Amino acid sequence: MVATQDPFAAYKEYGQERGYDLRWLERRDVWGQPLELDTDKGGLLLQDVDHGVAAEVPEESRNMTGRPRGAVTRSGVPRAGQYPVRTKADIWLRNGAELYEEAVTRQWSSATDIPWQTIEDLPDDIERAQCQLATFLTEVEFVAGDVPGKWIANVTPDYYEPRMFLQSQVMDEARHLDVFRKRALVNGGGLMRRAGSLAVVGANIDSSRDFTEMSARLHITGEGSVLTLFRTGELMAYNEAEKHIYRLCAQDESRHVAFGVMHLQYIGHSDTDRREEIQQYLDEAEQSLVNGAGQNPAARGLPSNAALAILLGGGEDKMEDGFNTLLAVRQRQVKEYVQRVRVAGFGERFENGRAMPVLEQYIRAGA
Repeated sequence: MVATQDPFAAYKEYGQERGYDLRWLERRDVWGQPLELDTDKGGLLLQDVDHGVAAEVPEESRNMTGRPRGAVTRSGVPRAGQYPVRTKADIWLRNGAELYEEAVTRQWSSATDIPWQTIEDLPDDIERAQCQLATFLTEVEFVAGDVPGKWIANVTPDYYEPRMFLQSQVMDEARHLDVFRKRALVNGGGLMRRAGSLAVVGANIDSSRDFTEMSARLHITGEGSVLTLFRTGELMAYNEAEKHIYRLCAQDESRHVAFGVMHLQYIGHSDTDRREEIQQYLDEAEQSLVNGAGQNPAARGLPSNAALAILLGGGEDKMEDGFNTLLAVRQRQVKEYVQRVRVAGFGERFENGRAMPVLEQYIRAGA
């Protein structure tokens, strides 16, 4: 392939003489520039192939036809979608392709990658608690997959990297849903009482009117809190199967949280007029965090919290010890939330009094 020659010149001349539109044969700026593959990096990555016109990400997209970014436009093509998300600030993050590639590389199977054979008979109170927690997490993961799934078709193909990442997230959440369902049923227990209130992940995620609003609620607060729970899974696991479940789910959840953090970081720098709007989303998110972190008697009565207290304490007769450990977990959720918000570039809320005052005790505890 020689970049200085047009191999289609004769075809174009022949076609143009006969009235054919052969503009699609026009040579692009990347023609004749094959990639130098670096096998040490683990293969050909999305971020490697985008160069030239294919790498030009518009600040605002008018692409309503499903045309891949970098492809030649064609008139008279019907619209494939309305794509309400078609400004870069609304969806972009600087490492979307990398997060997608990591998601694809680190897929796992609940059927073959969990050592289910290590689950043995457990005391009835422990098994009931495991089944109740698994029921709650099945419900949580359904929401975590359903909500971003509704936004995929709303994103213009010009911003394909975050769109593809959201598709990988839906697959992750489907796998989490199935692994916790299997845990509830595998040991002779069963699905227990539905949560009724998703106290850990917060409320109103599904009512978000804007992608950034959804991401702040889901990725920053909701999935961030669940990630903390998964990271403490060793404390509530009674066999290797449960330990594997929490470890593998945590690696997936950390990607989802990273997506939200990097998106907030991008929009906070590129569209400063929206910073106050985002601060209001965080105001709402902190209310659910405080409800979960505090010693609220009503929160103690939630089935998921009672199950956690039994597992963390070591049985129904040690629930008070378990609630003390659970309080420490909730406090860790708050501290990790604070760290995420600071990395995202909105940490001033913790210095100027914008954050909820009750968070101060957790912020100071983590200082």
